Amino acid sequence: MRIGLTGGIGSGKSTVSGFFREAGASIVDTDAISRALTLPGGAAMPAIAAQFGPGYVTADGALDRDRMRALAFSDAAAKRRLEAILHPLITAEALSQADAARSALVVFDVPLLVESGRWRPRVSRVLVVDCAIETQTRRVLQRPGWTQERVAGAIAAQATREARRAAADAVLVNDGISLTALRNQVMSLATRWGCETITAP
Repeated sequence: MRIGLTGGIGSGKSTVSGFFREAGASIVDTDAISRALTLPGGAAMPAIAAQFGPGYVTADGALDRDRMRALAFSDAAAKRRLEAILHPLITAEALSQADAARSALVVFDVPLLVESGRWRPRVSRVLVVDCAIETQTRRVLQRPGWTQERVAGAIAAQATREARRAAADAVLVNDGISLTALRNQVMSLATRWGCETITAP
């Protein structure tokens, strides 16, 4: 069983992913794959340097994340150019990790699952972690370096709550509940999906 897990920034998606790992699922973290691709010597770095120039590469050869993030938030065309480099590489590595997994349940942790439009055919179910925008904002502001303006920009750059929920086979509402209650819901889903017979969509 292959699950696509997504949610807006600050929704608690990473916490849910951790609970699935605790339940015995194999986690394919596309953010971690993206970071590896943009480290010094990463497979994406030659194309990024060629497309955006040396100003977006740090002295040690990694992606200058802060500068690229600022460009991507302000320039939609630049964001699409970056995605055209990264997304095929991320997808290929994610599917390779899933094929190598030994668990009966594989969870793809994909922040931009809905936005990319490419993941639905690759997973059996889409699980969305959802909460109010006010809750997202409050949580992200607790992270170092985040301002109200930056949080608002990040939320605006992602799919709307309505779009994510419309794409979901299941929704976990992570708002006003305890971590224990959230964990119990994840464990219930892991048990159900881990034992469920997979049928072709």
